Amino acid sequence: MAFFIDDDLLMAIYAIGDIQGCYHAFRALLTRIHFDPKLDQLWLVGDLINRGSGSLNVLRWCYEHQDNVKVVLGNHDLHALVVFNGFAAAHRGDTLDALFTSDDCDVLLDWLRHQRLIYQEDNYLMVHAGLLPQWTAEQAMAYAGEVEAALQGDNYLDFLSDMYGNLPNSWSDTLTGKDRLRVLTNAMTRLRVCTPKGEMEFTFKGELEDVPAGFLPWFDVPTRATKNTLVIFGHWSALGLQQRENVYALDTGCLWGGQLTAMNIQTKAITQVESHPLDKPLKLNHLV
Repeated sequence: MAFFIDDDLLMAIYAIGDIQGCYHAFRALLTRIHFDPKLDQLWLVGDLINRGSGSLNVLRWCYEHQDNVKVVLGNHDLHALVVFNGFAAAHRGDTLDALFTSDDCDVLLDWLRHQRLIYQEDNYLMVHAGLLPQWTAEQAMAYAGEVEAALQGDNYLDFLSDMYGNLPNSWSDTLTGKDRLRVLTNAMTRLRVCTPKGEMEFTFKGELEDVPAGFLPWFDVPTRATKNTLVIFGHWSALGLQQRENVYALDTGCLWGGQLTAMNIQTKAITQVESHPLDKPLKLNHLV
């Protein structure tokens, strides 16, 4: 990975956990890491928007600085696209109205729709939620490409209209069509725990000690094919910050009163800011 721009300047790359519309905390974190938009890069693990009060401002910032930002889509980002296009009703805790009624909504959501499901650079792989144990990094990238093609193509509304659903809940090479795309999307944007064979369970959102019997965190499956890949992810706020061998979990629950976390890719150093009261809407309901 080439971090040097020239002999005098060193580019910093920071991976940042789920922002979820927490614009004030996000800007405070950028200040704390001394982010230089002329030089540095951000890797954002998805869930840029929703639940915090500043989704519109977060998206506007990312769009303005898109040359410096690598984004993977999270379930809340995809949810915004589904709701905006009329394929699902908004949830009680959604905070997307300001975005949906803004003059630049179409531009921002079109940009969001064209982001990746997985980003890979050298031996780092960034995904919002997880990877099924039988997938190699190369396979995961190819599978992400299938979803990206459907989401970015002319018929993307067909994909969004059938995206929701928990079944099928496991991977098979024989899957085709909408079922195949749904499994791929769910794994990359919703997965927390699965069986050793990769059967996914989507209701559990708690802490490690409470993982239901028969299931494991996806990254603890002994036969996981990506064990030698450095995987950066978010999505699981109850998991908290994790820096294990080759596994970096960065969702530290800023929206829920925790912190917003950045990890320097070169040094693995962690920088955090506390949640900001202005980021929390007046009524914050259940987690989706």
